[in-house]
Amino acid sequence: VQLQASGGGSVQPGGSLRLSCAASGFTLDYDSRAWFRQAPGKEREGVACISPNDGTFYSESAKGRFTISRENANGTVYLQMHSLKPEDTAAYYCASGPFTVYCSLVEEGYNSWGRGTLVTVSS
Repeated sequence: VQLQASGGGSVQPGGSLRLSCAASGFTLDYDSRAWFRQAPGKEREGVACISPNDGTFYSESAKGRFTISRENANGTVYLQMHSLKPEDTAAYYCASGPFTVYCSLVEEGYNSWGRGTLVTVSS
């Protein structure tokens, strides 16, 4: 499966953005999907994930502000981000992996990755 992330941009603190991750090629309905991010000088970290049965899991920093969702018709996954903070500035990556019951915020196991889309939160 090929993944294409989009929707990044520059926004002021408190603003919102919606990221999209489109899937093409051989997509699997029972794969989990996730969003990771990597800020300059930091390791990549998991932000949110969604399982095939639409179970979701969020990092502590994303809880209450970000929402991950899936459009099953075309395999697109979204990350709606509200109340953005400067510390949310990072390249955001979408990923797909064969987690059939529970999704994971750990990179290991995700076998398809999209290119990053840059989110900059600054006044």
